[in-house]
Amino acid sequence: MARSREIINDLTTGSVPKKLLTFALPFMLSTLLQTAYGLVDMMVVGQVVGSSGLSAVSMSTRVIWMTTAFCMGFTNAGQILIAQLIGAGKREELQKTIGTLILTLFCVAMFVTAFGLSLTRPILRLMRAPAESFEGAAAYLHITFIGTVFTFGYNLVSAMFRGMGDSKHPLMFVAISASVNLVLDIIAVAVLRMGVAGAALATVTGQAVSLLISVRYLYKNRDRFGFDFKRESFRFHKDCLAKLVRLGVPFAFQNAAISISMLFVNSFVNSYGVTASATFGTGTRIEEFPWIIINGIMAASATMVGQNMGAGKPERMRKCVTVGAIVCGITAAVVMTLFLCFPRQIYSLFTSDEAVLELCPKFMLALACSIPATSLMGPYQAFIEGIGNARLVLIIALLDGFVSRIAISLILAYGFHMGLMGWFFGYGMAAYVNTIISMVYYYGGFWKKRAALV
Repeated sequence: MARSREIINDLTTGSVPKKLLTFALPFMLSTLLQTAYGLVDMMVVGQVVGSSGLSAVSMSTRVIWMTTAFCMGFTNAGQILIAQLIGAGKREELQKTIGTLILTLFCVAMFVTAFGLSLTRPILRLMRAPAESFEGAAAYLHITFIGTVFTFGYNLVSAMFRGMGDSKHPLMFVAISASVNLVLDIIAVAVLRMGVAGAALATVTGQAVSLLISVRYLYKNRDRFGFDFKRESFRFHKDCLAKLVRLGVPFAFQNAAISISMLFVNSFVNSYGVTASATFGTGTRIEEFPWIIINGIMAASATMVGQNMGAGKPERMRKCVTVGAIVCGITAAVVMTLFLCFPRQIYSLFTSDEAVLELCPKFMLALACSIPATSLMGPYQAFIEGIGNARLVLIIALLDGFVSRIAISLILAYGFHMGLMGWFFGYGMAAYVNTIISMVYYYGGFWKKRAALV
């Protein structure tokens, strides 16, 4: 048991604030590194290729996130199941859960690869991609879709570690991926002048190297990990698959619906030209800065709530939400101040295009107004995911994806004749709908009659 604790971390005992923040810190650093290498793509491409490159990378990222949503849906489901199994003391069931999860993600990855490669150009046309950035975006997407299995495997391994309460090893593997990406970005884009395609190649290669190293580590420590890697262990188990589908499909639709709504907004922003497209795309990457902390709290909270749900300890679940809300609230206040006071300075890290720098304060104003909702959404949504309420997750996602974000954007842009500013504000204000619903569910106590999935 002493050796098993190196991977499996019990979050059902001890100080909640200390356990949560200690567990969340490596996730924050992981998100920082992931954000960093995404921003490196933008910086290098923006300075070398220009606004058309920024537009191409930002559009491609939106499409990739929509397809990766299916991966994240099932990895999040696997994370919650593993966390609840550990909390309930049922570690003997990890073997078949992990085997089923690996096979499921492999099948989803193959589907996404075929889907993405065949529909890249039709999707970009639907997004009204500016002519200047169309071919660059297509090249970026083709390379990324070819590497889907590495992207999915990379996220799968991280999710399994998270479910076991281990946040340090995912940080190590993200650091490897980020380092490889940084070096190859500079070589491929700045030195070899491969443009947007070089940035995509650097990202995929970084994830592939990280995946291979992490799998090697898991194989060497398979006795402590809970999966023996024998050929017969890679098979579907009906009961595990049913739970994965029950959780994973709503989680996948959650991410996909949000991505679709963002693509919808992005397509209308693109219709205003390459400057608007570059401003919007760069701004949505800058938005990732507060998510460094919010994602860390969400990842840690979902696992901690899941383990304590399995252990039957609701009071620790409540404390987890309270601590998370305080941290995310402080984050919101700091980020709003920076976005409102230094918009041009922040954007100038990515581009020297004066037209983009002139427009950026407007988008940063809209972004700052949405920060309170997006920040507080973190701990409450993590709670809903941790207890395994996939149905509510799906309802919130459908509202976000097909009602609130699209409706608010259309009303502001055309009903109030705000034009481009309407799309900027509509993009972020939808978060208030999600956050209010999540908080009503939590403080209304509607979750108290739910049983653990395991």
